[in-house]
Amino acid sequence: MTEQTPRQASLTPAARRILEAASRLFYARGLHAVGVDTVAAEAGVTKKTLYDRFGSKEGLVVAYLRDRDSRWQAHLVRALAAHPEPGVGRVLAVFGAAEGWSAAEGGRGCAAINARAEVDDADRPVAVEVARQKSWVRELLETECRAAGLERPGELADALLLLHDGALAGAGTGVPKDPFPTARRAARALCEVHGA
Repeated sequence: MTEQTPRQASLTPAARRILEAASRLFYARGLHAVGVDTVAAEAGVTKKTLYDRFGSKEGLVVAYLRDRDSRWQAHLVRALAAHPEPGVGRVLAVFGAAEGWSAAEGGRGCAAINARAEVDDADRPVAVEVARQKSWVRELLETECRAAGLERPGELADALLLLHDGALAGAGTGVPKDPFPTARRAARALCEVHGA
């Protein structure tokens, strides 16, 4: 069962400060390394305020992941708008968007993958949220592959998601040196195999 988190528009100024502080700290240091005391102090609020707004540390982590994902999705939609016609260009635009996002918001790889690495139980709200986010990207890739007329769009979307997430991980580790161009070239080759 997933915990409910406040919608962005309904956040109080204190809740917004908490979420911003948590986002910086969780992404930079990891979930387990950052306690609610640290987040509350960074946000300039009491622990009681944090718990009143987010219910638990896990609720705050889910809110952090949802907030980051919401901003990523908006970034990706803008990138796709630059390629209005269906085709391989729109499929590859997903990789360009990820590269731009990583340059502006990243440095430590994918926040969702990093969070999932710290959660053992696939039924925990954090793990469920990460799976939802990755499913969304995979479904988008399948939709774009289908619109481009590529063969076996579901199978192709699976492979493209692995390239996408591998590039995000590579951006966090620094190996390979240029993960997004490498992933984009591999994605183009896969699209060619599937009929582009």
